[in-house]
Amino acid sequence: MPERFTNLVKIMERLRGDDGCPWDKEQTPESLKPFLIEEAYEVLEALDEKDSAKLKEELGDLLYQILFHAQIAKEKGEFGIDDILESSIEKMVRRHPHVFGDKKAKDSKEVLVHWEETKKKEKRDRKSILEGVPKELPALLRAHQLQSRAARVGFDWKRIDQVFDKVEEEISEFKEAYRNKERERMEDELGDIFFSLVNVARFLEVNPEDALRSAIGRFIARFSYIEEAAAGEGRSISSLSIDEMESLWQRAKKNER
Repeated sequence: MPERFTNLVKIMERLRGDDGCPWDKEQTPESLKPFLIEEAYEVLEALDEKDSAKLKEELGDLLYQILFHAQIAKEKGEFGIDDILESSIEKMVRRHPHVFGDKKAKDSKEVLVHWEETKKKEKRDRKSILEGVPKELPALLRAHQLQSRAARVGFDWKRIDQVFDKVEEEISEFKEAYRNKERERMEDELGDIFFSLVNVARFLEVNPEDALRSAIGRFIARFSYIEEAAAGEGRSISSLSIDEMESLWQRAKKNER
């Protein structure tokens, strides 16, 4: 292993050692779960912001979490970081026969077909191609992953206009449930709308989770603009009329361009 990586592993070992850090020594795989998720999302935030310095730092924090789990497993006699690296190397070589073997792949779609074929051989106990998509994923991302897997075996729309039609159909069914005051059905139909919109995103090769995070970022920026404009006039945002808010909202959108 490179010297710096080895040094980081040694730091982790020392922090968990007899004379190490009390906090680090108390941690368990369960207690570390929220930190692992938090660090992963901070990496995504750095990517969204296109901040290379922040990305470097957050990737380091995420790597540290991986080493933390590896060290705890090593202490239990289960596996260590060397085992993780060896397993990952073996898996990447095995799942890229078009690079390390004699198979051919003319494009990324064929690569995914080979990938699924290899995974199917590895996971012979799996009954469905949809198994293995973590339930803990954000709902939009999980929907995207599930749809993509189904599409790889041919369960998919042929054209984007068919997907648009499906969105309109789901919206129509939601409106009907609303008019009939069918509360439970409204929730189901709203979920179907979201699911069909994820299909639109997949067809357009847009990550729906990224798209929503971006929309949230724009909402925060525009709303903050309204708050700042109100404060600049010595007013609270709640004192603005809806027309005044809308005018400032449109000004914020214009400034973005």
